[in-house]
Order: sequence, then C-alpha cells, then structure tokens
Amino acid sequence: MRRDTTSWFSHNLGMEMPLVSYGDAGYPLLMFPTAAADYLEYERFLLVDVIKPFIEAGQLRAFSINSVNRYSLLNEQASPQWKAELLTRYDRYIMEEVLPLIRNECGQNARPLTTGASLGAFLAANCYFKHPDNFRGTIAMSGSYDIRNYLKGYADDNVYFNNPIQYVANLNDDYFLPTLRKADSIVIVTGQGAFEAPERTRDFSRILYQKGIPHLCEVWGQDVNHDWDWWRKMLPFYLGRFFGQ
Repeated sequence: MRRDTTSWFSHNLGMEMPLVSYGDAGYPLLMFPTAAADYLEYERFLLVDVIKPFIEAGQLRAFSINSVNRYSLLNEQASPQWKAELLTRYDRYIMEEVLPLIRNECGQNARPLTTGASLGAFLAANCYFKHPDNFRGTIAMSGSYDIRNYLKGYADDNVYFNNPIQYVANLNDDYFLPTLRKADSIVIVTGQGAFEAPERTRDFSRILYQKGIPHLCEVWGQDVNHDWDWWRKMLPFYLGRFFGQ
C-alpha cells in the first residue's frame, strides 16, 4: 500500500500542519483524529489496517490530518472566544489548503467523504455540514455535535457556525438545505457501552429528520464501548455499504 507524507506551514493556522495519505487511487476519505491526537493516530491504532482492503482494491484513497483540538476545545488556558475562532481558522485550512491538495490528487471535482471518531466525529460532521457542496458525506462515530460544553456559555458567530446542532437546526435556505436533502452518504453511529453517549447521536439525528436530511443513524449494543476495538469495526462496515465489500 502506497503511503505518502507531507507537511507545510498553514497560513490560516500559523503552524506546521502535516498530512499522510494511503493509496494511489479511489474515492477520497478525509480522516479527522480524536481528542488531541495527531494525523498518524489512525495508523497507530490500526484503523488504517482494517480499511486497507478498500485502499488496495483502488476503491479508496485515505487522507489523515492533524486537528487543532489541543489548542482549541481542549485547551483549558484558552479563552472561549479564541477556541471558537481557531475552529473557524481550521475550517479555512481545510477548504483552502487540504481540499485543494486532495483535488490535485483525486480530480478537481472530487467531493471527499469525511470520517472521525469521538471529537474527530464532530470535526468530520462539521466539515461536511458546513460544506455539503464540496464533500459527499460523513461517517461520524461516537460523536457529540454540540460544542457549547467546551465554551462556558460563550456565544458568537464562530461558535454558532461551528456547532452543527445549532446551525443545521436553523437551516432554511435555497442552497445548502436542498443540497443536504440530496445526501446519500451521511452516517452517524454510536454505541451504548462505557463512555458512550448515545443521546448525543439521537439528538442530532432528530434534527436531521426534522430538516428532511436523509441519513443513517445507528445505535450499536450496550457492549459497544467508546474505544478503538469498535471504531475498527464500524468504519469498514459502513465503507462496505458504499463500496460493496
């Protein structure tokens, strides 16, 4: 399996941002790490190994990037205002720096799937729901789609437009909402075991249903914990639905 790494200084974030890709052909998958982890996390925890059959078959090309969670939502020393602003800068980094790289590799009309687990599920979902015209869908595993708990009651436009449970609930436009209503690749999934919070997935699913946005919401069993053993089962299972394995 081909593996390439690169890195550059992001003008949006003011820091070096590395990226790794796996494979040389296939549909692009953009992977967001959990918590404060890095771009190699999915490789270390063997999630790349379980999607390797899709990559080696030329069905999928995976791209994994760093997040800014350690400087943003998880940074207890940062102000809520800065946490939210950094999420907006991160969004610009994806759209102005990462997406052009993916399209250079996969074709100028490429609309990647996004995926992530835990806090990475929020990042993956936020990326897709803000830009459904540029991304195909998302596989969000064990996520929370409301960031207000990290922000101590602070609210501004950067909070609102990075908080899917708010901005999706209020969508009522002639462009983004009709685009989302044509979606064919939205999966939000969670377990019910240790450290899972299935009500967060159900809450977001209710909003999607209310807005007429087609999606698959699945709650796995009470033995399904917030852990890698299960994410290594979830991601290839849902990719198999898309790619027929």
